[in-house]
Amino acid sequence: MARWTTTAGPGGQTSHVNPESRHALNPGEWAVLGVLAEGPTHGFAVAQLLGPEGALGHIWTLPRPVVYQVIKKLLQLGLISERRTEAGTRGPVRTVVGLTPGGRAAIKQWLKEPVDHVRDVRSMLLLKLALLDRAGADPTPLVAAQRARLVGQLEMLVADRDRAGGFDRVVLDWRIASSTATIEFLRRYR
Repeated sequence: MARWTTTAGPGGQTSHVNPESRHALNPGEWAVLGVLAEGPTHGFAVAQLLGPEGALGHIWTLPRPVVYQVIKKLLQLGLISERRTEAGTRGPVRTVVGLTPGGRAAIKQWLKEPVDHVRDVRSMLLLKLALLDRAGADPTPLVAAQRARLVGQLEMLVADRDRAGGFDRVVLDWRIASSTATIEFLRRYR
């Protein structure tokens, strides 16, 4: 099974890379792929879900033009394909897109994997949990894996803090407090 690993791009933006396929997806691209996992649809519908007032927009927001750019990239990567066209109620004909088998495998794997850092919980983990909830899927394996990852990181942070001084200690105290709160949230989740 393919493994997606996290890399930091220019400006520190996180991407998730499948070393076997050399595809890199950023969080917005995962959000679009996750929405398309619910079933074939058109870009306007995806943009509504990921808009500021959309069902997923309170977790991850993408402007409509960006959604269409993401769809173009996912098509080029072979993760989605065009299915059909429909007449729009307002405006031009809409192209309906859906996941390819490779796209379905990629999102399925991504939804199983915990995020690497506590700073990614607010955006990426909540997005994964929301997508799992929308699909009616059991989040327990992801929550357990995420909690285990953070517990291991917390132990290292405490050891580092005990050796740190100055402002480094303040930063480590913040990271410890954030990790502890997140671990507690995950313990109580569902």
